[in-house]
Amino acid sequence: MGSEQLPAVARLAPSPTGAQHLGNARTYLIAYWSARAVNASLILRIEDIDSPRIKPWATEQAMVDLKWLGIEWDEGPDVGGAHGPYVQTQRTHLYQTALENLMAAGRVYPCVCSRRDIETAASAPHAGDEGPVYPGTCANWQLGDPLPEPGSFCWRFRCRTEQMDFVDHFVGTQSCMPSRDLGDFPVTRKTGDAAYQLAVVVDDSSMGVTEVVRGMDLLPSTFRQLELYRALGCQPPTFSHVPLVVGKDGRRLAKRHGDTRLSQYRESQIRPIDVVRWAAQSAGLFSDAMAQTSDLTGLHQEIIRAFRWDVLSRETVIVDPGSISLRI
Repeated sequence: MGSEQLPAVARLAPSPTGAQHLGNARTYLIAYWSARAVNASLILRIEDIDSPRIKPWATEQAMVDLKWLGIEWDEGPDVGGAHGPYVQTQRTHLYQTALENLMAAGRVYPCVCSRRDIETAASAPHAGDEGPVYPGTCANWQLGDPLPEPGSFCWRFRCRTEQMDFVDHFVGTQSCMPSRDLGDFPVTRKTGDAAYQLAVVVDDSSMGVTEVVRGMDLLPSTFRQLELYRALGCQPPTFSHVPLVVGKDGRRLAKRHGDTRLSQYRESQIRPIDVVRWAAQSAGLFSDAMAQTSDLTGLHQEIIRAFRWDVLSRETVIVDPGSISLRI
């Protein structure tokens, strides 16, 4: 008998470090359309372990933004489900168990180096944020050696010294030697709290996620996460990394480019259907028939029926918030 196919499960994972903007919206919408095109269930997870940067109001606003766009999920903080809790700060026991398994296997070591790297380890890295490859200063530590003073170190994962390849569902085969190209990376902060790479792997694995759709800036993280999946004996999902929305300067969309917050669009009486049409058009999924659809749910259904990864645009999306028109 062949192996039983897992049910398709996708996820949206906003981080409440600030307002969601037009670039976030485009990625969420593509992830939503991709999931529904294969009848996947959809989980909403709030990634709030980056405690210094978390904004108390941002979780609720992110959920309002997603609902405003017509995105619906099957499990999440507001609706419950079989894979809860759906807020990372409520899942810390799972991260601790995974860390203990990595420690027992000798795959992590205490590191007192790179203060900035350690302190920002909870955040998802973005393009240009990778920094220098860690030189392995603390890597000689072995299981059984004394630990540094509590609070003075993070746990850092030992990367393998071999070539790694994976097939991105959108951009094709990607290759990397993690130890050389990325370096050993933190899986905790100095406080002992889980960092982004460990938390997201534990969450996606325990929630049964089978497909991950996210921005191109997180592609290097996939190699790190695949290392963790292997070390923890877990089955990884498929990955698809989509082009970012950038300003005229070619940099990832941010406050410096003007106000593209979804909350600002709502307050300005921009219709959500116009944002969804813009996203579909920028992704190469828009048709003349969709321009005639005035119902948001109906538009989503048309886009989902038309969704194909092989026709999705591979171009970086450039916007000028001062002159952008969302009306199609």
